[in-house]
Amino acid sequence: MAEATTDPVRLPPGPRLPKLVVGVGFLAARHQALAAIGRRYGSAFTVELPIFGNALVISDRALIKDLFTTNSDLVARASNLGQVLGPGSTFSLDGTEHRERRKLLVPPFHGKRMAGYESIVEEEVLRECATWPEGEEFETLAPMMRITLNAILRTVFGARGETLDELRELLPPMVPLASRMAVLPKALRRDLGPWSPWGRVQRARRRYDAIIATLIAEARADPAFEDRTDILALLLQARYEDGSPISDGHVADELLTLLAAGHETTATTLAWAMERLRRHPRLLARLTAEIDAGGTELTQATVWEVQRTRPVIEATIRVTRERLRLGEWVVPAGHTVIASIGMSHESGQNFTDPETFNPDRFRGANPDTHTWIPYGGGIRRCIGAAFANMEMLVTLRTLLREFEIGTTYAPGERRHSRGVATAPQRGGRVVVYRRTAAVRAESGRDAEQVSA
Repeated sequence: MAEATTDPVRLPPGPRLPKLVVGVGFLAARHQALAAIGRRYGSAFTVELPIFGNALVISDRALIKDLFTTNSDLVARASNLGQVLGPGSTFSLDGTEHRERRKLLVPPFHGKRMAGYESIVEEEVLRECATWPEGEEFETLAPMMRITLNAILRTVFGARGETLDELRELLPPMVPLASRMAVLPKALRRDLGPWSPWGRVQRARRRYDAIIATLIAEARADPAFEDRTDILALLLQARYEDGSPISDGHVADELLTLLAAGHETTATTLAWAMERLRRHPRLLARLTAEIDAGGTELTQATVWEVQRTRPVIEATIRVTRERLRLGEWVVPAGHTVIASIGMSHESGQNFTDPETFNPDRFRGANPDTHTWIPYGGGIRRCIGAAFANMEMLVTLRTLLREFEIGTTYAPGERRHSRGVATAPQRGGRVVVYRRTAAVRAESGRDAEQVSA
């Protein structure tokens, strides 16, 4: 755990390049830029970036553990997402206010509650893939976006209808645009009219707020309100220790956080999963056999390995409130510390043969929470991690039960920045063929004989 100190500031060296040069590289290709600097300077270095200024970048397990376990009164989240998602989002809260809010958000996302949402996810997968073409290559990113958005809309609001249809139309263009704007300096986020990017985000946000206000009013008027298990109802029913509720405005901000962060990152990981699996035919055959036999171990390990090798978020970022000792370094107050997810996941000190896509590394053991960090860590670890994991498991299980995935020897798709998230450059393209019930049954019997 990092501790406050009065010792002289001591930071590791880093590239002596103009801030603009480093910044352009960081915004255009975060993964490649950090990886290149890391190869030269190691697991801790200093780099000057737009927005964040001088930043300490770390990928060493001990340093990441120290950062994640440091008292939140000493380090705060450093992110522009709060400015996009609103003052009531957990991305905007720090200290006591953040801890109290997080206590209210944990129950709706408790692992045991996830089982009740699995059927919704499966229904959305089946509905989306019903029209998938056979024998033709197509992108999976957009279909995955629809699956995860529809699933989270239903689990968040507990119903369907015209209002949710409007959200379904409003959010897909709003979220990626807001995501791109979030990584830009505040001066560039200005409303310059109906055709300006920030102006479009602001108008979409105002419409979103009006829709949420209607849904909140409808929920409170529902005679069965106290028996509802959807996330909206649970947030409206939640109470702080003093008995006060979350304000309606903050509920709207939290729901936007769930809708925006939840569906895009999960969908992008699923598109990466499709991209990876079709390039690993032996693994694909093993996965299919396991799913047909009702197993889950390799499927879970595959999800974790996709997240390790193709993390959709490149880093988790903190800012120091006081001068801190972090390992051998002394970090000044107000300084940015970046825990590089990509560098940690690619480190030979953290993972054996890290460049190889090998889900078996996770079979029989959960990932280490200070080297495998796609959800961040500590008190700011993603609140929806269990929900996202459930969505990915159910989606992969359903798709591999319904389809044979055509394999390829084509090079892997490159990383492409969508603002906050990093997606497959060609959209995670696949070729699929429908499986018959007889084929699934035979595969399941074969898998059971092998395991026996």
